Amino acid sequence: MRQVSVGRRLLARVWRMLSGRVQWRVARIRHRTFLVYAAGIVRDEEGRILLLRHRLWPPYRAWGLPGGYVNAGERLEDGVAREVREETGLQVKVAGPPVWLASGFRFRVEAYYEAELVGGRLDLDPGEILDGRWYAVDGLPEEMSPRLRDLLIALPAPGGSRKGR
Repeated sequence: MRQVSVGRRLLARVWRMLSGRVQWRVARIRHRTFLVYAAGIVRDEEGRILLLRHRLWPPYRAWGLPGGYVNAGERLEDGVAREVREETGLQVKVAGPPVWLASGFRFRVEAYYEAELVGGRLDLDPGEILDGRWYAVDGLPEEMSPRLRDLLIALPAPGGSRKGR
């Protein structure tokens, strides 16, 4: 596992102390027009989904997919592959249309893609990620967004059959 600097830990602590409104304003300084968030749904050979406990996210929804903001001029698929690699050390292949798009947030769009694991080994970025685990859809952690939980439950299982509630 990579070593996290004291500065990154301090920055993460300060970020969590900021209100959502202040966090939003800081993010808008870096991404001036609108924010595009892209995440990868990475599965292991057993069909379990990789979830990460993010350092910067509030504890009540700390678990989520590897992902982040897409850079200007970057393809969404490339942004997913980059974010997965940066946060986990894993290499993925991202193709096809997103499995889910969400908007309605102020100046923010989210795109979720299936991401095929093609290499690397799990090596979490401790500046952003506290923990990473593979979860079966019927055993997802409580501390995650209800919207994300619903998305993961509704996804077709590996092999094409649809799960349901």
